[in-house]
Amino acid sequence: MRVGVVVFDGVKLLDVAGPTEVFAEANRVGNTDYTLVTLAVGAQAVTSSTGMAIKIDADLRDTEVDTLLVAGGDRLVGRPIEPELVDAVRDAVQGTPRVCSICTGAFVLAAAGVLDGRRATTHWQHARLLAKSYPHVTVEPDSIWVQDGPVFTSAGVSAGIDLALALVEKDAGGEVARTVAQSLVVFLQRPGGQSQFSPSTSRPRPRSSVLRDVMDAVVADPGKDHSATRMAASASVSTRHLTRLFHAELGVTPARYVEEVRIDAGKRALEQGMTVADAAREAGFGTSESMRRAFVLRVGVSPRAYQQRFRSTLR
Repeated sequence: MRVGVVVFDGVKLLDVAGPTEVFAEANRVGNTDYTLVTLAVGAQAVTSSTGMAIKIDADLRDTEVDTLLVAGGDRLVGRPIEPELVDAVRDAVQGTPRVCSICTGAFVLAAAGVLDGRRATTHWQHARLLAKSYPHVTVEPDSIWVQDGPVFTSAGVSAGIDLALALVEKDAGGEVARTVAQSLVVFLQRPGGQSQFSPSTSRPRPRSSVLRDVMDAVVADPGKDHSATRMAASASVSTRHLTRLFHAELGVTPARYVEEVRIDAGKRALEQGMTVADAAREAGFGTSESMRRAFVLRVGVSPRAYQQRFRSTLR
């Protein structure tokens, strides 16, 4: 199976190295035969995000592959993508059995129309911009990777490794994928729908001073009573008006925002080494079970599993 990785000047090096290392390791430990080729538009070499050069194996416009993987890069976000790259990707996906993107490579697929009418994801920092720029794409901002038919998109940098492992599992079975994960010392347990572990409260500051004050009060003390009625009373507005403000500026209910803040507070407490029970009280959940339900629903793993992966090793 030929796997073509689309690169360009400024491409994120880990978006290229991570997935290709997974495929190469699968060749070593499993019964797979991946041929890896780097593709670009008419270049002999490109300069990656680290300044290291990447040799180009073939011109994207003249090469057929079984899996096309578009890597990401900072320059794909917030500025026009050169038409030559978009056109070449649009042509290349025709007849390609499997098309993928890593991180902001989703912007290239979106610009080429590949994601129209499909579900997709990208790095959580850029998910809102992807959704705004391409309204025909259903963006799932907190998924590690998303499959919609033959099109796969993944979140930031290391999520490309998760996606590559998932592809290996589809191609060669779970045992090969597990062996590759063990060999590379990475998790195999991160399914596509699991949270990117992005900060829930990284929302833009609202225009409304009333809403800003309410949000600041929740962040300052997540453990307080932050029912919609209590928050509205403290802001001297009606509950209905406060709810409208949350919907208009943040796209969530007051209760959902409070839950997000408490989840972030719980994450910090777990990372600092608190027990699940203490973290639940610190974050305002009250009980361990309430915190567990919120984590499983919103983060994708239990508080204990989250702590095992992200607890600080500093002493």
